[in-house]
Amino acid sequence: MTYDPTGHLLLTPVDREAPDRVRRLRELGFGDRPDAAFDAFAQRLAEVTGAPYSMVNFIDENRQFFAGLHTPEGTRGGELNAADSAGVGRFMARDHGYCPHVVVRRKALVLEDVCDYPRFAGNPVVDEIGIRSYLGAPLIDRTGIALGTICVVDTEPRPWGRAGLVTIKTLAAELIEQIHRREDGRI
Repeated sequence: MTYDPTGHLLLTPVDREAPDRVRRLRELGFGDRPDAAFDAFAQRLAEVTGAPYSMVNFIDENRQFFAGLHTPEGTRGGELNAADSAGVGRFMARDHGYCPHVVVRRKALVLEDVCDYPRFAGNPVVDEIGIRSYLGAPLIDRTGIALGTICVVDTEPRPWGRAGLVTIKTLAAELIEQIHRREDGRI
């Protein structure tokens, strides 16, 4: 785990599964280019949850890649990308955001107001992007690898509650089934 040298708060968890995840993502052909099916899934995720931002996120050793991305009408995807304008919002450093925690924990994460959690309030996405709430679930495939996450975020606190948790977990399972069908050649 890494620590902030000034506050000693846990920032980004150590991800021992990353090399296996990268191999698996390469096998599947994911993790380095946008995918229309994942963009459509992110759009649906935003509609179902009412969130302005949603992603299908694959994570390697150094960065996160939004293979599926939905942003509000009239905004550029780059607004979710504090560091890399060339990626048009598709890439984010691994130490930004909450998805790396979800992947390592292998469990869904509900943050109705990230500022209520000292461990998460200091994340760069709070100040750089204005993220105030997060709801995400891991994408664990048939090999047992956590490929990444699906998530939704908002710039306002959101009462996701138990219904939000059930929704994000159900949609993660649905996307994993879609990934398996694609791998098996059924899509």
